[in-house]
Amino acid sequence: MNSRRTRLGSALAVILTVLVLVPTAVLFGRVWTDNSDKRGSTEMEKKGVEYITALTPLVNALAESQSTGIQGVSKPPPTLAPAVAQVSAVDAKLGAELRTQDRWADLKSKISKLPKVTGSVNILNAHVEVTDLTLALYAAVRRNAELNRDPDGDISNLQQAVAIDMPTTVVRVNRMGDYANLLQGLPAASRGQVQAQFGHEVIAVQDSVKQLTENLQAAVDDTKSQTLSGSLVNSLDSFRRGVESMSRGANPGGTPNAATMSTAQSTLQTALNSLSGTTLKETDRLLDDRLSSLNYRRTEAVIMGALALLLVLGALLWPSFNRRRETEASPERPVGESTRDVAMSNRSGSPYGSPNPYDQAPGYGDHDQTRRERSGAIR
Repeated sequence: MNSRRTRLGSALAVILTVLVLVPTAVLFGRVWTDNSDKRGSTEMEKKGVEYITALTPLVNALAESQSTGIQGVSKPPPTLAPAVAQVSAVDAKLGAELRTQDRWADLKSKISKLPKVTGSVNILNAHVEVTDLTLALYAAVRRNAELNRDPDGDISNLQQAVAIDMPTTVVRVNRMGDYANLLQGLPAASRGQVQAQFGHEVIAVQDSVKQLTENLQAAVDDTKSQTLSGSLVNSLDSFRRGVESMSRGANPGGTPNAATMSTAQSTLQTALNSLSGTTLKETDRLLDDRLSSLNYRRTEAVIMGALALLLVLGALLWPSFNRRRETEASPERPVGESTRDVAMSNRSGSPYGSPNPYDQAPGYGDHDQTRRERSGAIR
């Protein structure tokens, strides 16, 4: 009876263990997979931010190269070679994962040919092609790093601002200023196409600035960061003042003031560099915060999984431990001794259980050989 009860208890323990362990394992697997996916996506986004950080000096150096080139300076600015080297280094490190190696190789080749171009219009057109390819590289990094798919509103707006709006604004502002400078040296008969392009750039700058301001404001409104708003306020205010000065110098519909635009352009470039650096640092910091949270959740999941396994092992081992404890608590019984024999041997005062041979009673059925002789002797 006890054996059957023990087997039934063990079977129930196994069944209950399976019922607990299977859903726990399924839940742990889903949590682990979701955590791993989010970690992988966040780490890829950080690589995209690292690549974009290297691209920022390049787009600024190309803008400087364009402005000095149309003014007759054939030698590239000193900032261009280090910027190219920096992008080459980060592309060697991350280009395979971000699928940018072919794009960068083509862009790098075209940048190396810029000093050989002559003529102001040709120089400007060559730089337009190169800067367009640079903006396309920004977009490729953003897309392949999945920055454009970030689920958090503040990071989503920041990456849009730093990967699309800011480099586009740098390029458009620089082109607007250079088209204005180019107009000053062209005869009236040759100004038509350049004038039209200048007007197009003025409108493009206004659109880029508006989009940039809206995305940065949306990021500030939608963030839980305690430092994002304060970090962007000063840089954004300086940027807006530079845009206003640039617009006054451009004088759409009239004759642009090249000197005013040149001063405003320098101020605006400095403000954009500061704004870009701040935005990139804040984006990277927000991604680091997310990784820290994901690491904590992973550790929490491992601890909960280990605790569940310990509980299951305890449930499986407890019946065996309990049976062993009961066996050790019961007295040992001599081999071959029956329960009745033990009971009779332990019965105190019984003549039948006494070990003294003189206290033993004779067997009533036994035949006594001397009984007749004793009877005859008496008779």
